[in-house]
Amino acid sequence: MIVRSILVTALLFAAPSAALAQEKDDAIAPPVLHAQVTVESDVVRIGDMIDNAGTAAQIAIYRSPDLGTTGTLPTAQIINALQAHQVIGVDTRDIKSVSITRLARTIDSREIESAVAHAIEHRSGLGDAANLSLTFDRDVQDLRLDAWNNGDLQPVQERYEPRSGRFDVSFEIGNDINSTRTKLRFTGVAIEMLDAAVLTRDVGRGDMLKASDVVVERRPKAEVGNEATTRGHAVGMQMRRPIRAGQALRVADISKPDLVQRDDNVTLIYESAGIYLTVRGKAVDSGTEGDMVTVLNLQSKRTVSGTVIGRDQVSIAIAGPRLSAPDTTSSISAAETPVSVASRNTAQTTSKAE
Repeated sequence: MIVRSILVTALLFAAPSAALAQEKDDAIAPPVLHAQVTVESDVVRIGDMIDNAGTAAQIAIYRSPDLGTTGTLPTAQIINALQAHQVIGVDTRDIKSVSITRLARTIDSREIESAVAHAIEHRSGLGDAANLSLTFDRDVQDLRLDAWNNGDLQPVQERYEPRSGRFDVSFEIGNDINSTRTKLRFTGVAIEMLDAAVLTRDVGRGDMLKASDVVVERRPKAEVGNEATTRGHAVGMQMRRPIRAGQALRVADISKPDLVQRDDNVTLIYESAGIYLTVRGKAVDSGTEGDMVTVLNLQSKRTVSGTVIGRDQVSIAIAGPRLSAPDTTSSISAAETPVSVASRNTAQTTSKAE
């Protein structure tokens, strides 16, 4: 009986405590104000501003700031807006103002230019995207989109007209929220550019190019064609024709420097097996290494042709010795007259001496 009385007493004390706990759990938590708010849509709702908004959470009370920007509202103004929708008893936590940031996706202008260039590269003879210079009909600036536009820039239409250089490119950007895709369109003119060797001064035919005579500039491919030369190849070469300063050099405009100049004194080199002979000469033509030129032998006063092998040096080819005629004496019959054979041999010897 004593044990039963103790149990009953304990239950009587425990019952009020459990009831109080249940009552506390069933109580509605008070709304609590946020000091900083981020939104993705174009409106700010009550649920964005406070916790425990209940059924009023989806009610819009403010217009969101511009994409990617932040605005500030005084707490007193927010409380008045909440009370207008029967939201009372907000715990402000002594916050004086609330900052509201609208999230956005930013696509900078360089990304847009790169996307357009890659969309039209190698079309109708165009080169790589890296060599394309784009001029847009409207200035391309950093583009801000709603944050939910999280897809890639996907080209859906690419047009390029090689005669005018005009392009028309459309993109779509997908998202994870709905099936609606954001559409973007860009138009303008594309020009393929090349690194070209450009003259810094007027040059004449035969001039030698020094390092200070040539610089590298980006020029339209249509201006220099497919024969643009590089600065490294141009320096030290000789001009084939006069060109004014500011013009781009082509491969056909330059050549190796002449090692032999017309009317200059040169050395004629006669070389064969066991023979090496040098003679003074005078160049009739100009030529670079490997060219065939005509030279006047100042000793014999005859013109000869030779190959330029160095500065003021021309190599003259020497014909190799001819094989002598086969001996026909053994085939002479007794009826033939020996004098005729002697006559032929004498004639041959005389001709060689001359």
